[in-house]
This record gives sequence, C-alpha cells and structure tokens, in this order.
Amino acid sequence: MKRTMAKPLPGAPETAEQPLRLAFETHDLSKVYGEGPSAVHALRGVNLEIPEGELIVLLGPSGSGKSTLLNILGGIDRGTSGNALFRGKDLSRMSERELTRYRRDHVGFVFQFYNLMPSLTARENVELVSEIARDPMSSVEALERVGLGDRVDHFPSELSGGEQQRVAIARAIAKRPTVLFCDEPTGALDIKTGIEVLQALQELNETLGTTTLVITHASATAAIADRVIYFLDGGIRRVEENDVKLRPDQISW
Repeated sequence: MKRTMAKPLPGAPETAEQPLRLAFETHDLSKVYGEGPSAVHALRGVNLEIPEGELIVLLGPSGSGKSTLLNILGGIDRGTSGNALFRGKDLSRMSERELTRYRRDHVGFVFQFYNLMPSLTARENVELVSEIARDPMSSVEALERVGLGDRVDHFPSELSGGEQQRVAIARAIAKRPTVLFCDEPTGALDIKTGIEVLQALQELNETLGTTTLVITHASATAAIADRVIYFLDGGIRRVEENDVKLRPDQISW
C-alpha cells in the first residue's frame, strides 16, 4: 500500500500533513551473479518505494535478496539491470567517485559483527568516522545517544556484545547520515541485549529522523517498524504498514 503522507520530521506537529518524500525508489531492479546455468538471481525485478524518515524492517530467509538490496541502495554494489534512485538520483549512473561521496555524506552502516578497532577506545572508534564527515556530531554526543556516555574511554574488550554494537551504531550516526543500513544488527546477541540495540535504533530514528533499514530473521521485530518488507527468492512478497508501532521491550520474543 502506497502512502500519501510522510512521517513528520522530528519536532514537527504530529498532525502536520506533509507530502510524501521518498528516500529510495527502485524500478525493475535485478542483480545476477555469474553467467549461464550457474548464474544466481539475487534480485528479480524489484519495484519499491521507501519514504524518508521511516524505520523499515526487511524480513525473509537467507538468500532472499535483502542484503543485496541494501548493498545496492548503500552504494556498495550495482544492479545488473533496472534502476535504484536516492532522492531521485540514479545510483546506477553514478561514477565510483560519486558513489564514494554518496556513502561518505549520506550513508551509515551497521553490521552483525561490530568491526571495532580493538586497540582504540569507544570514543576513538567513533572518531574514525567523525573526523572525515562534513558536519559530524562529537563522538561523545554520538555515544551518549546510544546510552554509552559513561563508557567512552573503554576498549572493546571491556564492553559487552550489546555495548560494542551500540558503539558501532554511534560510529555510524556520528556523521549524521541521511540513511542508516543495519544488516542483522542483533544476529550475534542474546534476546535481552538485542532488545537494547533495537531500542537504540528506534530512538535514533525518532529523534534524528534518519531513514533506517533493518535486516533481520526475527519476525517479531516487524512490530517496531513503520513498514515491513517481506522478501522471498529475490523478490518482494508483500509490504505491510504498521498503524501502531511497539517498543522492542513490548514484543513477545
């Protein structure tokens, strides 16, 4: 179902009606790896609209195309055919330099494994990104936003798995990205710790207005999203919108 009104930006009155603003559009987007009989069709003619400012959950089994889509929208990979647009600009037509600038200025990534530098403190890990951004928030502010204001000078070995993932989220948001891509951000965590990470992502989406896409295998996570995209065999089975969103700690896991 296509929306006619966008989610209000942070600070705007909840009753304010705003025209639909799209962060991404895809048109007949396909991705094929390899050739001939051994070719793998990772995406098969995907058509999709993603409004700005929403929290989107992508659900589906392994190999269904979720990560491939995120890699293309994130400027890491290119489609084989079709188009992927960011704010009306076709990513498939961008040069490598333009894609690098797009990733630097607009995109934050959070992965299942935290990819922190073990010899650097939480603050220093975040500064790796904030030092190259155009208008970054301070590393301390980014860590405070994910509830780690008292852990800024701790090394990864001194942090729990959930805390390390929240450092990774702080690192991703420090450059104030337009979009945040999270590929199985709770996949290596227990339920309690995963809830804490999802709470951080939901709060950041609501306070910063960053369009947030979360890949997960946990179907219960769908309840925290503005909309849920269900993938199967390289295509989209359906898209559902939630009239009421739950907090991660309200979900029956």
